[in-house]
Amino acid sequence: MSAPARARPRGARTIDDLLAEARSRIVRVSPHEAAARIADGALLVDIRPAAQRLREGEVPGSLFVERNVLEWRFDPASDARLPQATGYGVDVIVLCSEGYTSSLAADALRSLGLHRATDVVGGFLAWSAAGLPTTGTP
Repeated sequence: MSAPARARPRGARTIDDLLAEARSRIVRVSPHEAAARIADGALLVDIRPAAQRLREGEVPGSLFVERNVLEWRFDPASDARLPQATGYGVDVIVLCSEGYTSSLAADALRSLGLHRATDVVGGFLAWSAAGLPTTGTP
C-alpha cells in the first residue's frame, strides 16, 4: 500500500472552502431567530448522533434525523421521506453541536429544492448558552 499523497490534488477544495460555499447559499439564523421561526411552525431538525445528544442535551420538540439519512428523509420526491417533508417550502432549521455540519446539511437540503432550509449559528451549544429551552443537559 502506498503512502497517502501530501500535495492537494488539482481541483480539490478544503473543508473551509466547502463550508464557505455552503454558507454563501443559506441564510443562517441565531438561536433566538430560530426559536422565533419554530414558534411560527418551522421544524428544528437535530442531526447530532444519539450519543452526542445524550452528552450535550436536546431541544424539546426537535425532530431527530441523523446526518447520514437527512436528504432521504426530507426530499419530497423520496419514498423514504418523513411525514414532515410536506414539500419544497417546508421551513427546516438544522441543528448540530457547533454549527458546522449543520451548514453543510442545510445546503444539501437547499440543493434538493428546500429553499427555506437553514441552520443555527453556533449550533446546540449556542442555543443552550442563549438560555433557550433544553433537556438532559449536564
